[in-house]
Amino acid sequence: MCGIVGIFHYANAGSVDRDLLHRMNESLFHRGPDDGGLYVEPRVGLGHRRLSIIDLSGGHQPLFNEDGSVAVVFNGEIYNYQELAPELAARGHRFRTRTDTEVIVHGWEEWGEACVERFRGMFGFAVWDSNRRTLFLARDRIGIKPLYYAILPEGRLLFGSELKALLVHPDLPRTIIPEAVEEYFAYGYIPEPRTLYRHAFKLPPGHTLAIKADCPVGEPRRYWDLDFSERRSAGQSVADGELRERLREAVGSHLVSDVPVGAFLSGGVDSSAVVAMMAGESRRPIHTASISFGEAEFDESRYAAEVARRYGTDHRVRQVDPDDFSLVECLAGLYDEPFADSSAMPTYRVCQLARQGVKVVLSGDGGDETFAGYRRYLWYLREERVRGLLPLSLRRSLFGVLSRLYPKLDWAPRVLRAKATLQALAQDPVEGYFHSVSIVNAAQSYALFSHEFRRALGGYRAIEVLRRHARQAPAHPLSRVQYLDFKTYLPGDILTKVDRASMAHALEVRVPILDHEFVEWAAGLPPSLKLQNGEGKYLFKQALQPLLSNDILYRRKMGFAVPLAAWFRGPLRERAREALLGERLADTGWFNRRYLERIVAEHTAGRRDHSALMWTLLMLEQTYRNVEQPTNSAVDNARVAVGGDG
Repeated sequence: MCGIVGIFHYANAGSVDRDLLHRMNESLFHRGPDDGGLYVEPRVGLGHRRLSIIDLSGGHQPLFNEDGSVAVVFNGEIYNYQELAPELAARGHRFRTRTDTEVIVHGWEEWGEACVERFRGMFGFAVWDSNRRTLFLARDRIGIKPLYYAILPEGRLLFGSELKALLVHPDLPRTIIPEAVEEYFAYGYIPEPRTLYRHAFKLPPGHTLAIKADCPVGEPRRYWDLDFSERRSAGQSVADGELRERLREAVGSHLVSDVPVGAFLSGGVDSSAVVAMMAGESRRPIHTASISFGEAEFDESRYAAEVARRYGTDHRVRQVDPDDFSLVECLAGLYDEPFADSSAMPTYRVCQLARQGVKVVLSGDGGDETFAGYRRYLWYLREERVRGLLPLSLRRSLFGVLSRLYPKLDWAPRVLRAKATLQALAQDPVEGYFHSVSIVNAAQSYALFSHEFRRALGGYRAIEVLRRHARQAPAHPLSRVQYLDFKTYLPGDILTKVDRASMAHALEVRVPILDHEFVEWAAGLPPSLKLQNGEGKYLFKQALQPLLSNDILYRRKMGFAVPLAAWFRGPLRERAREALLGERLADTGWFNRRYLERIVAEHTAGRRDHSALMWTLLMLEQTYRNVEQPTNSAVDNARVAVGGDG
């Protein structure tokens, strides 16, 4: 795992500032403390920070082909490189190392832009081909590894593994765009391809971008999409056997390494399944790591211990203080733009613990998206059945009135919190799902944002992100919302969270459940094998019964809970008040001051739980504190953004 950066003068033959390139590269030192390298020629500069995993002595980057005309900088792993290297060698390519990186160089020479279709792995890489005068950027299919780029005035392009590398460049405009802020308050992150800044972008998962010298920068090209067409007609007993074998193969392919490989072990279904498969592939005890919480309601450590005993792992556990909020101020520095998933804090701690034993770990991320494990999928299917009984016009009037009359019961069990369900039933399917996943829905955003900010949005709403993807989504309602999560929540939240938290500790995290071949196979299963009789991950759990106990497979999902509501009434009370009602947010002109005062007062008094929105606002304010603004202050740039300046 590594960090990459680069500068390309695509519209002119300008020279690259080597010192600036070096500073961009060093901003990613945490991603690759083992080695670093730069390459500069008249139009192009490439930089790399290396975390040595494969071919420890021979993998220095940038790495070149035989005559030096093609160079690559690469972040990630190509798991099938040992199969591709002999094929490329048979076609006349000469290999000088044992790294997976060199397969990219020769794959580009042999297959051009189609090389990405041959790679099985997680990656963000850049190839510079001096003969073709082309810079080629690529990101893996699922979006496990990040890749950012920015287009600057005077025909220059920057790229990097993290936004902070681009922000080192003094000429990157810091104009914050209203649409990104609107999306952040809806989702808790800024979905691809946007970033917080108008001129910087995320390369979307499954996309490439080829930039030719002396040509305009075009749009990214999609080379992969997830197909949910049903392709499996065999019975359940055959399918669960095939699932075990395919998962075993995916996990085995992710164990290629010249350093020991460990695993996260939360005690949940997904991480336990990965550990069970690893145990069958490894001759040595596996290093596993988990964190525990002092409160039994959130503590899964006893289940992790059960799996560790069963499979004889070398298990490390660290208890996290439920009032461990010391990371609040550092999160913005990790994520570079506002990121409101509070489970980033325990994720950071488990990465810190795992790095004490190993450089590489496997995680169980992706199981819920792949096999329909989220509870919201079940609620969505139930809502869809009701929506199918009545036309939209009737539902809008009937359920719209009922939702306005029904009280908001934040404290009650889900079955009694009917207000949200009634609101969802009054909407079309995409609106209904947006309502279930959004932090701030349309009605709340009207109260939260100022009139000036809403005018700057020009009618734009964050739901357009889901609508854009829904146009390519499958027809079945379960497959539809799985597809939407693969395009938004999975890369924008889950994978971003894990990448930054792990790379802050120079730890590589691999996700075998998101191996694209395994994901493609699972997508072709009938929806009824994923969610059946109210049980999510139905086939996944059935297939794992020989390997894991029913206590592991069928208990209630816990996850990494953070007691935000209590923090904002206790130790973080004054910090939250300062952030939400202080000068930084006020000076943006984005927010309705009276509404902010109201949510602080209601939450502090215990009348309502506004902790999710308060955390989202706090992380935005913290971004202003942490991100450097070399040219103007954050406040000045906020004012420019509201004015819509591009």
